[in-house]
Formats: sequence, C-alpha cells, structure tokens
Amino acid sequence: MFRHHLRPVAAAAAALAAVGGLTAATAGPASASPASRSRHVLLLSVDGLHQSDLAWYVARHPRSALARLAGGVEYTHARTTVPSDSFPGMVGQLTGGDPGVTGVYYDDGYSNALLPAGTTGCAGVRPGAEVDLTEDLDKDQNSLDAGQGLSGLPGSILNMTGDAARLIDPAKLPVDPKTCKPVHPHSYLKVNTVFDVARKAGLRTAWSDKHVAYEILDGPSGDGIQDLFAPEINSLAVGYPAGKDWTKDNAATEQYDAYKVQAVLNEIDGRDHSGTRRTGVPAVFGMNFQSVSTAQKLPDSDGLTGGYTTPGTPGPLLAKNLAFVDREVGAFLAEIHERGLDGSTTVILSSKHGQSPTDPKALTRIDDGPLLDGLNAAWKAAHPGAGDLVAHAVDDDAMLLWLSDRSQAAAEFAKAYLLARSGTGNGIDGAARPFTASGLKTVYAGAAAARYFHVRPGDSRVPDVFGISQYGVVYTGGMGKIAEHGGAAADDLDVPLVVYGAGTPHDVRVSAPVRTTQIAPTMLRLLGLNPRALDAVRIEHTRPLPVR
Repeated sequence: MFRHHLRPVAAAAAALAAVGGLTAATAGPASASPASRSRHVLLLSVDGLHQSDLAWYVARHPRSALARLAGGVEYTHARTTVPSDSFPGMVGQLTGGDPGVTGVYYDDGYSNALLPAGTTGCAGVRPGAEVDLTEDLDKDQNSLDAGQGLSGLPGSILNMTGDAARLIDPAKLPVDPKTCKPVHPHSYLKVNTVFDVARKAGLRTAWSDKHVAYEILDGPSGDGIQDLFAPEINSLAVGYPAGKDWTKDNAATEQYDAYKVQAVLNEIDGRDHSGTRRTGVPAVFGMNFQSVSTAQKLPDSDGLTGGYTTPGTPGPLLAKNLAFVDREVGAFLAEIHERGLDGSTTVILSSKHGQSPTDPKALTRIDDGPLLDGLNAAWKAAHPGAGDLVAHAVDDDAMLLWLSDRSQAAAEFAKAYLLARSGTGNGIDGAARPFTASGLKTVYAGAAAARYFHVRPGDSRVPDVFGISQYGVVYTGGMGKIAEHGGAAADDLDVPLVVYGAGTPHDVRVSAPVRTTQIAPTMLRLLGLNPRALDAVRIEHTRPLPVR
C-alpha cells in the first residue's frame, strides 16, 4: 500500500529549495502566512489522466492551457490511492486519507456492521450489507437530474438542485442496526473533509461530480458542500442512441462534462452553479472530467479509435479528448483572469485514478462471473449445507471480495482456488488469450488483506480478499472496454499533480514521490487554514505538498 511519504516529501522540499522555490523549513508549517494565502482553490480531477498523458500533450502543445498549469509546480511522480477507484481516489484528495482510514474502498463496497437496504425491522437481522455509492442510489437513475423532475432536459440541467442529498432514495441505503435508520454516504465516511473545515471557517464551498452519491464529500457534518451539482452520468443520454448512457459515446461524455464546466464558470463569476443567484466565489470548488476516461475505455467512438496506439501513446480519440480538456481548462483560466482573480486563486489539477493498460497489446479481458461462480460451487462442495462464500465482489482490474465466512481459513480457501484457475480470455483484437491464476499476480487473504490496508483483522469494511491483477487484465464480459481502473498497476496509480497560481512558484519540477492524499492538507494550507483540522491528516500524518 502506498502510504504517506515523509522522507520523499522532505526531499521534494529540498528540491524546490535548490531552485529558489522554498526553504526546507516551509514543507511543514500548519498554516500559511497571510501575505501568501490564496482566497480560492480550484481543484480539477481529469479522471483516467496519467502523468505521461499530460507530458505527451504539453510536449506537443507548449502554448496550451495545460502547459500553462504544468508551468507552476509539477509533481512528476504522484500516485493515487489503492484501490484506484473514483470514490477512494476523490475522497483521498479531499480528506488526506487512504481507504483504511476513510472507510471507503470502492464505489460499491460492503460493510459487515450494517444491515441491507430496505430493512425496517432491525431486531434479529444479521449484519452484512452492500454499500452502493453509484447511480443506483438516485431516485431515478435514468434521468440526468437523478429524479428531480426538471422539464426540458438536458438543456435545463443547470437548474438542478445544489442539495444533492435530496435526490438519494433512502430505501436504497444500508441501515444502521443501532438506530434502524438509513446511512447516507456522508455519514458512512469516517473522517471529515476539506469542505467541512472550510465551512467551519466561514468560507463558501462548491463541487461538481458525476453522481449524487458524491454528497459523501459533505463529510460527517452533512453540510460541507453548499452547492453540489451532480448530474447523473449513467443516466440515459438524450439525443444519442436509445438505451445508452453518457459514457457509451465519447461525444456524449464531452457534452456531459461541458455542463459541469459551465457550472464552475458560473461559480468563478461569483454565482451559484446555475448562474442565477449571486453567492460570491467559493473558497474551495472544482469538478471532475469524465471524457478522457471514456476515451481510454471505449474501443472506438465517433469514428475514432480509443485508448493507446502503442505503449503510452494516446490514440486519436484520446488525443481529441486531451484537447477538449485543454480548451475547458483554458476557459477557466480566462475567466479567472477576466474576473481579476489571478492573484488570489490557486488551481490544482490531478486525477482520481489512472487507467490500465496503456499498452494495448497487454490487454487480457477475463469474464470474472465464471470464476466467482466456480469459487462458490467449490466452497459448497467442500462445506455441505453452506451457502455462497462470496457475499459481495467488485472486479474491474483488481479483485475485491467480501466473504460470508470471515475466517482466515475461508479467505485462504478463496485465495487457493483463484490462484489455481486458468482459462481463456480475449485480447485487444478479440482473439483468444490464455490466462493463469485467474489473472491475478498477488492475492492478500484475511489478515494479510487487513495489514495491506493498515486496519485490524476483522475490520467491518475491509475486503476479505484483495487480488492485484497481472498487468493488462480487465475483468469484463464481452469486448466493450479496453481499459479499467481500481487496481495497483502503475497505469492505475501514476497520475498528474500540478499546483498553479497564487502562492506558488513557477517552472518547478518535483521528481520525489508524492501522494494525491497530500492535496487536502495543501488546499487548507493555501487558504491559511490548519491542515491538522483534517482527521485523516492527524491519523496518517499526511504532509502538505511543498508548494513554496
């Protein structure tokens, strides 16, 4: 597990000091001096983006907006969380914590301490429940407004409420056995967020993301984000082939992203996301982009080939999307300048996760369904009268299993079974491709999985089995995707991280390893707030990035 790096951060501080960017002592203070504080921090996550993608684009477009951002402080060896999924990745950036501390392992996890969704009579109900943070929580997952009932969609989407929690169906939430009440995402999070801290300091907050379940970023207070714009990306895409959501056609994803871009532009202008109410420019705000991610995953879209042509070289669809993101980032920078906010705004660009593989020839698609069915059958054959061993599973390019029997023996049984399975998947060209060990390189079982995530054995949320896949393996039926994330390959973890604008030097490159969890304390320090106000920062000793 990639934890906080005390020595590398110190090395990064020294590297900056060597070029006049800071002194070694400035890496650790709790707050910034008033003269160097930012008043606004704009955080941008370009989901799927690798550091190598950013370097590729900037080298070919040295006068681009992305090149301008990279001309601030660029951390060339930044890594996101493991698992490298959207939820732990975003939660890590805004709490300073890894999954073992935040309690968020995936967008679709499991808790052995909660009761299944829909439970109304809690007495005598056995704990064990899926914790779903996807579109499934929406009142209407087929509608872009998540069930608010707006007319004129998609053009009216900016009129969507900024109170995303209102659009969650409580009947779809797991239940707390102590209160017998649904557990909302923000209550499931174990630690507070940057938004929590900013609100307590009297600062305005806003965020835009892809599901209303991102109200998890409100933090335990439940009101950390004053304006959360969360149009549903997995809703039916109006104007595109019937039955397809906004991720199945890359042009649709760009259109979807553009709604969130407009929301952020409205916020830069000092209004709410809809542009109809004057609120002042948020101190903490931002959004995620999805179009790069779909360009990496889709085999083709809009007549262009997706993914990479050769290892690390973006293909035509991905190159098009890098240009799209560049234009939108340029719009942000232009609006910041137009509003006279250059001297008071810091922009941070990173990614929740990368995407694997970037070498198309390495792709091996494996249908995980037969593997899990076989595991359950083997368990029941060895234990007459037993039910399925796998209570819940998430498999993208890693394998996370929560078991009905949490003993070490059961976890070892699952590990042995999976490592003994061979079969045939398919490659980038659709041709048969053999696999061994269920496509896994390393499997952590029971206590070993708990140690990997730095929690105690028996922790109610940690997966009982965590499998790190062989490079290039994607668990999927059919041939609809050519890349995924969630695992621990370099392609999953190596993301860009740049800090640009107020309070930061120019043209500084830091090659020492850093973590995206360091973004959270950095944001607070830029705003003149104490990073140690974050629970995860105190628990993990997460250091701010050396930006001065």
